Amino acid sequence: MRTGAFLLAAQFPGQGHAEALDRAVSAAVAAEHAGLDSVWLAEHHFVPYGVCPSAATLAALLLGRTSRIRIGTAVSVLPTQHPVALGEQAALLHLTSGGRFTLGVGRGGPWVDLEVFGAGAEAYESGFTESLDLLLRWLRSARVGASGPRYSFPEVAVVPRATEQPLPFPALGGARGPEYAGVRPRTGSDGPPVQVACTSLGTVRLAAERGLPMLLGMHSGDEDKAAMVAAYRKAAREAGRTQEQIERVEAEHMAAGVAQIEDSGAEARRVLLKSMPGWLHYGLSAHRTVDGRERRMRDPHEYTELLCDLHAVGTPRLCADRLAATAERTGVRRFALLVEGSGDRELTLRNVERLGSEVLPLLA
Repeated sequence: MRTGAFLLAAQFPGQGHAEALDRAVSAAVAAEHAGLDSVWLAEHHFVPYGVCPSAATLAALLLGRTSRIRIGTAVSVLPTQHPVALGEQAALLHLTSGGRFTLGVGRGGPWVDLEVFGAGAEAYESGFTESLDLLLRWLRSARVGASGPRYSFPEVAVVPRATEQPLPFPALGGARGPEYAGVRPRTGSDGPPVQVACTSLGTVRLAAERGLPMLLGMHSGDEDKAAMVAAYRKAAREAGRTQEQIERVEAEHMAAGVAQIEDSGAEARRVLLKSMPGWLHYGLSAHRTVDGRERRMRDPHEYTELLCDLHAVGTPRLCADRLAATAERTGVRRFALLVEGSGDRELTLRNVERLGSEVLPLLA
């Protein structure tokens, strides 16, 4: 099992944007020290639910401040940006980080973001497949052109090319270790790993047909996750994937969740129920749809209760048992856990440290 931290740079009521970003950056660096496998960064626009507008940009900062841990986006919202521009950023981070970057992409929502960035509702409703396919071609080719309904341009050279093998990452401070000397780029890399956020069966089929692993949301329980994995397997077989290929991709499926480690289950729930409902109401109610369509928001208190029931919220033993049970029931063995649910910088850092020192050893 591989366990990482999921960070939104959430702005809790009464906090500023810089405070939220500082907590997220500090937690990511702490995750490396704590021995976590990875850090996953969300992006949002115009809402305090998360104040990071570019997960790839924040990933670049964190790749520069760390040396071992993988950094990924969960997710970069594809409909609001050009796939080639995102592909260029992903290749740049892949090659300059020693291959520690993972690109997670998703459809996002029908938010006003689409209007602000000139994409329009159709980019969300029908353009995701074209955007994803163009992104994948950019990451896997030497030259790319496009002639689709949304993107059309003459063939151009891919620079930098993600298919080159990344050089070993220099030690922090700029000094190159002995293993770096004499190493030259070579072709044969598959580029940065790509994952797709899947919240519908249509997106599950899209990911399966392209051989991409899924990122499953923290709102779904084990039964729903198991159903999505089964649907993925069926779609992959129908697309002609071999059993070996399917198993290789399934090992990379990842589930988002929540982690709050305390000395008792009651205390862990108290911490989250004190902070998360206010943040959820403050953050999610700020969303505006692109065309005024109706939207419904979960009850923040009930949603927090649900997350406490589903995920690693409690004592170290309970947290480890819940993660192991999810892995057993669903086959998903990678986790991205929201660790900033308290909204407090010091409590978040302590939560990350306890996740690494007290929960991970129980999963070994």
